[in-house]
Amino acid sequence: MIFRILEDQFAKKSLMSKAADRRFMQLALSLGRRGQGRTWPNPAVGAVVVKDGVIVGRGWTQAGGRPHAEPEALARAGEAARGATLYVTLEPCSHVGKSPPCADAIIAAGVSRVVSAIEDPNPEVAGQGHARLRAAGITVDIGLCAREAAHDHVGHFRRIRDRRPHVILKLAVSPDDKIGAAGRRPLKISREGAKARVHLLRAQCDAILVGIGTVQADDPRLTCRLPGMEARSPVRVVLDRSLRIP
Repeated sequence: MIFRILEDQFAKKSLMSKAADRRFMQLALSLGRRGQGRTWPNPAVGAVVVKDGVIVGRGWTQAGGRPHAEPEALARAGEAARGATLYVTLEPCSHVGKSPPCADAIIAAGVSRVVSAIEDPNPEVAGQGHARLRAAGITVDIGLCAREAAHDHVGHFRRIRDRRPHVILKLAVSPDDKIGAAGRRPLKISREGAKARVHLLRAQCDAILVGIGTVQADDPRLTCRLPGMEARSPVRVVLDRSLRIP
């Protein structure tokens, strides 16, 4: 009977721990999305430092790709990072680029456990970051919220694996499959909710691309016009082989 009670208590505690892990990783994912469209050529990563169930630091990749999310979160945590758990949406880097390896910063901070959503396919990392952390005696758990992380980092993965940009096609189509009125006259199709979603999508992308036909017919601004987010407008690209743009 005593063993049964202990087993139930252990199972309950384990479930609570898994739920907490998921909650903190979801926060890290949410933080990482703040950098989407601004961190090229680096991925938009989010990180959260937790000690004794309390968030002591958080960070996300800053504009231009530096600082990375991990050192941002660790800097905010300070000494509280020692013995803490770090939740991060992508494997910490292990190579020297324009900034030191994040894995080294994690080790130096005294973090005892790292929960990483997914391995980085970049050949310069590709498991080496996790391996370096384990070699330093840090517990590393991989795979929590991996599907969500893969979705958030799809642009980085596409660039590394396929050597091309990840492209999102946006179309405004009426219920009868039309995109405009007769004679190529513009027609209002999208409602305000859809427009707001599109402008948020613009803020999360590095560039927006249209053809010269769209420019001549609609004269679009191709900017993000959500309140307070105008500066998050993507780079504007026009396909125009005959240079007809005014």
